[in-house]
Amino acid sequence: MATRDRRDKYETEDDRYEDEDDYERDERDRRSRGDDLPAAEAARSAAQHIVALTGQQPSAVTSLRLGDDGWVAEVEVVEDRRIPSSEDMLALYRIELDEDGEPLGYDRLSQYRRGRGDRREGR
Repeated sequence: MATRDRRDKYETEDDRYEDEDDYERDERDRRSRGDDLPAAEAARSAAQHIVALTGQQPSAVTSLRLGDDGWVAEVEVVEDRRIPSSEDMLALYRIELDEDGEPLGYDRLSQYRRGRGDRREGR
């Protein structure tokens, strides 16, 4: 069925592709760039992997972009809950995912108090 779907797409975009080989090359390029994993799914995957890797619950996926080998996401977590909550300690993690949503690596970019914001340069 997938072959039929791709051929239908090829036929509807015949002005974009000279022949089916061009279409197949474009499909391979898209898959190698991580285009098969939708952004929303990549964001969910990033958040789930941060939980597994750090044991911390994510507050938000603050950025997501397509990288060379898949997706790169930044995920904010609450590392230390305090009273009042405006004193919570937050951290920002970057995680790189392959085209299937599996982690390639991660690191903590910064730690900061809620309400004081992320003070990294260029942000």
